[in-house]
Amino acid sequence: MSIREIQDQKAVAREMFVEQSAHADADDSVSPRREDAANRIRVSRPRIAFKAKGRFILLDLAEIVAVQAEGNYVLLRHRANPYLLRETLSSMAEKLKPYGFIRIHRSVVVNISAVEEIQPLPTGEFSLRVRGGKEYLVTRTYKDNLRALAQLWVGSERLPC
Repeated sequence: MSIREIQDQKAVAREMFVEQSAHADADDSVSPRREDAANRIRVSRPRIAFKAKGRFILLDLAEIVAVQAEGNYVLLRHRANPYLLRETLSSMAEKLKPYGFIRIHRSVVVNISAVEEIQPLPTGEFSLRVRGGKEYLVTRTYKDNLRALAQLWVGSERLPC
């Protein structure tokens, strides 16, 4: 066995050990698997893919500000262009939840990283302003979801909702 082959085996073993340590589950039944550079990049910058006008569009999820219901469609509010997709808002909300999107209205899901300001209204609802200046209404049904907007709330004993 050559020195290069030994070094390659050591590198693979070292990478598997690091991954196993980082991804160890409580039951230890999951075997470690090797990820290549493309998978690491994909994990660090999640993207959404969809078909529009006969071609597939790939967008960074961080660039999507909100998703709105439009009848049997949803409107992806992207920084540059809005995109209309045939999908239900409920299924989009479930798919986007792990990536930092919260539901604030029965017809609106927002990216928590795009939220710039929350303003309480006298009705018990909230006005939420996102990047780009667009404002959305947060209804009382979904106001508890606002807690996910920040990891640390300072200046008061309780959260704004």
